[in-house]
Amino acid sequence: MSFIRHWKKFIALALVGLLSSWLISCGSGANTAPENGGKMEVEFWTMQLSPKFDDYFNTLISEFEAENPDVTVNWVDVPWADMETKILAAVSAGNAPDVVNLNPNFASQLATKGAWLTLDDKLTEEEKAVYLPKIFEATQINGDSFGFPWYLTARVTLYNTDIFEAAGVTEPPATFEELANVAKQIKDETGKYAFFISFVPEDAADVLQSFVQMGVPLVDDEGNAAFSTPEGKAVFQYWTDLYQQELLPREVLTQGHQQAIQLYQSGETAILASGAEFLSSIATNAPDIAAATKAAPQISGSTGKKNVAAMDLVIPESTDAEEAALKFATFVTNDENQLEFAKEANVLPSTVAAMEDSYFTELPEDASPVEVARSVSASQLDDAAVLIPAMEDVKVLQKVIYDNLQASMLGDKTVDQAVADAADEWNNR
Repeated sequence: MSFIRHWKKFIALALVGLLSSWLISCGSGANTAPENGGKMEVEFWTMQLSPKFDDYFNTLISEFEAENPDVTVNWVDVPWADMETKILAAVSAGNAPDVVNLNPNFASQLATKGAWLTLDDKLTEEEKAVYLPKIFEATQINGDSFGFPWYLTARVTLYNTDIFEAAGVTEPPATFEELANVAKQIKDETGKYAFFISFVPEDAADVLQSFVQMGVPLVDDEGNAAFSTPEGKAVFQYWTDLYQQELLPREVLTQGHQQAIQLYQSGETAILASGAEFLSSIATNAPDIAAATKAAPQISGSTGKKNVAAMDLVIPESTDAEEAALKFATFVTNDENQLEFAKEANVLPSTVAAMEDSYFTELPEDASPVEVARSVSASQLDDAAVLIPAMEDVKVLQKVIYDNLQASMLGDKTVDQAVADAADEWNNR
């Protein structure tokens, strides 16, 4: 409960900051700077995109400023691990930036508190239709749209063909059921683990997404636990069995996704769920592993659903540069600029027209492993969505489920008790 009290305190501070910011902006007028000749300033925060993409963003901003000579953009790049703390502090202090790069899960938690500008009366239906429908839905909560979809990553299954061959595995698994069988075969034949997935509550949501992929909704329409069902118990049992049968490394309870990367690059695991863009890093860090690596579609459950990780742009409600911020966010996420950034970063765009570009739909005969992986990633978007719904307290839900899953895996609780306790804890939070 201390986590919840801490979070509510943060939100309370944020709301005070929002009110203070609103009062200040009402009294001080537009966000103009004399040293910039009275131009409107837009402060733009991104997450860990500098210095790698400095040229792209400097050019992008120059082009926008040329088209909008009355606006100047101040770009600030924030380290990934610091963004949530910094944006909460900025909001609470009343000096939030005008356009912010966040993921939907975190953005939605503040959207429920009215932190972001709602876009439904700001964008036409035609402007909304620019974006992939399932991706745009992920920027909505309680019927309100709070963000502009930006770049996407649809994970693929990277697998080590050398380990597969040594274990006698001929095809990469497509489902969680097949994954369990492959995990046993690889462990029996090679002594290695098939894969690593984190059960650390503060880390990746891969396990949480597996519930949805296996046909188990996390919450119902009223926001109550929807996983206390036979199907939900089957998911708890699946992960409990893998751990207790020693088909998962012990560190899955204490280490995050970074450990999955390290184990794969060192040749200790056979499968890594990752974005296509990560193949370039493997080639640099572990060229022998990269040479043995191939890409296959993302592993899913009975639903066939694939998860896509999304990045959005949001505009704080307190901005005093609303019109300029809307123009800039629309500019950054238009077809042309999304396509260019997707090529630069080896990610996927979130607009319909950009995804129809031949760069994603046609594969050259001499395609590199990275190009093949990108093609596999792009081909999944028809079945892909942001599987964790935009909702308040989503990280609390993840902690409740992961904590009780860990108790089941360690034998401290039966699966039935773990599911019941998780549901009770969530419903009575």
